[in-house]
Amino acid sequence: MTTLIRKTFPVPPLSCNCSILGDPETKHAVVVDPGGNAERILREVEELGLQVRMILHTHAHFDHFLASGAIQQATEAPIGLHQDDWQLWEILEVQCQMFGVPYTPAPPPNAWLSDEEAFAVGTAVGTVIHTPGHTPGSLCFYFSQDNLLLSGDTLFRGGIGRTDLWGGDPQAIEESIRERLYTLNEDTVVVPGHGRETQIGHERQSNAFITG
Repeated sequence: MTTLIRKTFPVPPLSCNCSILGDPETKHAVVVDPGGNAERILREVEELGLQVRMILHTHAHFDHFLASGAIQQATEAPIGLHQDDWQLWEILEVQCQMFGVPYTPAPPPNAWLSDEEAFAVGTAVGTVIHTPGHTPGSLCFYFSQDNLLLSGDTLFRGGIGRTDLWGGDPQAIEESIRERLYTLNEDTVVVPGHGRETQIGHERQSNAFITG
């Protein structure tokens, strides 16, 4: 059973949790949510001795996307996103303007990800889980063999993603968490898009934002 190499750290401008996941056997890796500071992300990849094969995005808000262009230029890795967030990607510059953040152009996604789609990280296999609500195309990435879930801005420790931005849907995010994420093993480690890690069992028992 593969135990993934994982390095998670916050990146500017809004302390998005960027994760580097790598296969210790092949040294193939994915970078998830490179929100900013491409130089540090690439340095961490190099220090881990990994080769980036894909850049994955849980959704298309600017703070999860701004380093994608520089990382793709350095690695030639495809950019993965759910197609329902295409319109959000098209207004990345507008998003930056609204939050007063300098815009860094990003190339368009060229790997459209679908619900229940499997993807490889070397010999490890991850699964795409479509969890609309924070955005229409919000995704989580699940590695059953490592009991690991990257939940993006869908599920936080003691909270859920905001639904007052473009395409947000409060009913959809509750259904996504209750019906898709809370069905996972309670020991599953959850790496959210911002803030501290948690576990599915802890959130199922104590997260006051999800009822019923």
